[in-house]
Amino acid sequence: QVQLVESGGGLVQAGGSLRLSCAASGTIVSIDVMDWYRQAPGKQRELVAVITSGGRTNYADSVKGRFAISRDNTKNTMYLQMNSLKPEDTAVYYCHSTPKLPDGRMYSYWGQGTQVTVSA
Repeated sequence: QVQLVESGGGLVQAGGSLRLSCAASGTIVSIDVMDWYRQAPGKQRELVAVITSGGRTNYADSVKGRFAISRDNTKNTMYLQMNSLKPEDTAVYYCHSTPKLPDGRMYSYWGQGTQVTVSA
């Protein structure tokens, strides 16, 4: 019923940039918080960046100054601009949110994940 669709992953050289998108669709009343996670091989899933409906943001220390999270509330779409990419940024990136549904319920939803590979 509610889907998060990610796009923008790919292969990039170190120092390059990528922009990830996550579009939420379905019968959604509102979305307060949306966030990006990533998981590298052999690593635990890590919170990368968070954004509220009001535009407040927070970032993992490892990406501060390089990544920028944003959203377009009219489209229920979230973005992650990734600059100065490093090989250590290589991971599967996941979109996550807990939208409010018409019946007042809230469920946790995850995107399918998009692969980001940064070559040295």
